[in-house]
Amino acid sequence: MTQALLAIEGVAKRFGSVTAIDGLTLNVGKSEFFALLGPSGCGKTTLLRIVAGFESPDRGKVVLDGEDITNASPNRRPINLMFQSYALFPHMSVFGNVAYGLEMEGLRGAELKRRVMEMLYLVRMTEVAQRKPHQLSGGQRQRVALARALVKRPKVLLLDEPLGALDRKLREQMQIELKRLQQDTGIAFVVVTHDQEEALTLADRIALLRDGRIVQIGGPRELYDRPVNRFAADFIGLMNFIDGLVVGEGFEIQGLGRLPLGAPPARQGPAVMAVRPERIQMSPQPIEGGLSGVVEGAAFLGQDVIAHISIAALPRPLIVRLPAGHPLSSGLARGVTAHCFWPRESSWLLYE
Repeated sequence: MTQALLAIEGVAKRFGSVTAIDGLTLNVGKSEFFALLGPSGCGKTTLLRIVAGFESPDRGKVVLDGEDITNASPNRRPINLMFQSYALFPHMSVFGNVAYGLEMEGLRGAELKRRVMEMLYLVRMTEVAQRKPHQLSGGQRQRVALARALVKRPKVLLLDEPLGALDRKLREQMQIELKRLQQDTGIAFVVVTHDQEEALTLADRIALLRDGRIVQIGGPRELYDRPVNRFAADFIGLMNFIDGLVVGEGFEIQGLGRLPLGAPPARQGPAVMAVRPERIQMSPQPIEGGLSGVVEGAAFLGQDVIAHISIAALPRPLIVRLPAGHPLSSGLARGVTAHCFWPRESSWLLYE
């Protein structure tokens, strides 16, 4: 991580009997794209509002660039918060919306125009500078809101579910645009989202929250490939969980026998083996150390095929994800026998 710009130190917040944030500590680096990820009610939006100054913590502090801003009013913080609704002024043009914050600071004339047009160019909106918000698409309105938030050159831009109002295809396009914009400006972005794919796409680092606490913090690949517990593994992406016992250097599954492990186990006894659907391979014939079952159903997703395979002695179907070009993918129909296996290094053990 680059040098810390924003430090959240032991922050806690309660609303009556409900603990929204429970002694949370994290740092955001300069020029970093940081994501707060978690289910509804985990405390991520409350944390964002505390950083922005719209809520006060019960304890702990917020430090920005070495300065304690815990008690500073929102307008005294070099931070901007962009809401999901965008909150554009309907009676103002695109130019007027972006210029508004600068005008409130007393900027006028050629410098105002230069700053606004520079930002509109950055978000690729110069050609619609005189249009009103109702004349824009959803993606264009989002770009205007971003330009308005960035034109004052904040040290940190906070984004609360910024793409939630967009359809899937546009959301995917805007994820790339957001990443580009953050890299071009060099401003630290902190985004709140419950969409794990969005967090993986956008962020340099992710903090996964649950009940106001950090479950895991790290880069996208770290959270995806090495979740620290079952909640983290289940929340980010699809995952197969197989209950069993660690015995010696193997993993015993009742009724199925022993599977090899990719690394020496941390301890013996009850555990859960976790393996991603795309790490599972298929064979036309049974393979030693593999599992065989019957296809319950399969779905063609364009690039991939996902199949649910019922295996005797397992309480849940095994989920397998194959590339659409795989020689066995077209034959994954209900009732077909399927033989599955995975490299031992593709699975890992969870103990909680």
